[in-house]
Amino acid sequence: MANLSYNDIARAIYMGFKNKDNQEMSLFVDNTVKFLTRKKLLSKSKNILDKLEALMNKDKGLIKARVSTAEKMTDIFKKDLNLFLLKKYNAKEVEMIEIVDSQHIGGVKIEVDDEVIDMTIANKLKKLQTHLTR
Repeated sequence: MANLSYNDIARAIYMGFKNKDNQEMSLFVDNTVKFLTRKKLLSKSKNILDKLEALMNKDKGLIKARVSTAEKMTDIFKKDLNLFLLKKYNAKEVEMIEIVDSQHIGGVKIEVDDEVIDMTIANKLKKLQTHLTR
């Protein structure tokens, strides 16, 4: 029997609860909890729920982006970044989580799902150092 990934389980749950009425939903949730208990996966429910949330957001056209900068982003930068992310991920809506991290020196680091776009000065210096020490 093949191992199920968190993505596989989340996808099965998502497909299972789509288009269900309240009574069907209640039964489906009960069966899902029983399945997770049987497979000893309840301790991994946060990982599964994170994957489930990502699937639901994708279906709605929503992306969540964690954006790290050295200092607070300006409104103009936020607007430009929002437009960039909408286009890059073909999304309808972007939810930005802004993180101010003084270790970046400058630039920006963007995390969307499992993808990281690191355009920080610290990262560029690290790459330059690696290149120069070869």
